[in-house]
Amino acid sequence: MLRVLFFIVLLNLCAVSAFAQQADTTATTAPQKADTTTVVAPQKTAPPPATTPPATTPPPTAPPQATQPGPKKVYYGGTVGLSFGDYFRFSIVPFVGYKLTPKLHIGGKVGYEYIEDKRYDETLTSHNYGGSVFSRVFPRPAIYGHAEFAYMSYKYKVSEAEADRFWVPFLYVGGGLVKPIGQNASVFVEVLFDVLQDDKSPYEDWAPFISAGVGVGF
Repeated sequence: MLRVLFFIVLLNLCAVSAFAQQADTTATTAPQKADTTTVVAPQKTAPPPATTPPATTPPPTAPPQATQPGPKKVYYGGTVGLSFGDYFRFSIVPFVGYKLTPKLHIGGKVGYEYIEDKRYDETLTSHNYGGSVFSRVFPRPAIYGHAEFAYMSYKYKVSEAEADRFWVPFLYVGGGLVKPIGQNASVFVEVLFDVLQDDKSPYEDWAPFISAGVGVGF
């Protein structure tokens, strides 16, 4: 019996010893190090900045060029006329012309003239008026041929005691010379002859009509 008790006590001592040895081993065992490996998350790569295209400077615009005015087609001026002899005439005739081409012009006139007719015992004075249309041809810039139809109202004596007024037609033919005197002005002189020779015309047959004047744009 004693032997059984001794054997049981021995077994318990062995078990206690083994248990103590196992606990000591567990206590002395160093704890395992935690895994310190850091998992680096992949960084997002920022897209390259958008490149702004260089600002394009528009080419410099040329300043607007002044439009050169075309040649003027309308011109104007006037003439002063004189006739001497028994039939004295002083006339002033403004006109306006239009250049159909540089060498062909047309235009119109209005006229006034003062007359002293000494072919009577008593000198007759009168104030006459009318108008005309004309054309000019320029074979050269300084020379022109002239044709003109005029219709004028004249007062003259039908008897020693009586005067009356008549409308008289004329067809003048002749030419003239032009001389520039400035940037846009010219002087001219012309000599014309009436080829109609109407019976009521107060002028002597084939008497020249000489006039001089100034034109602007002529």
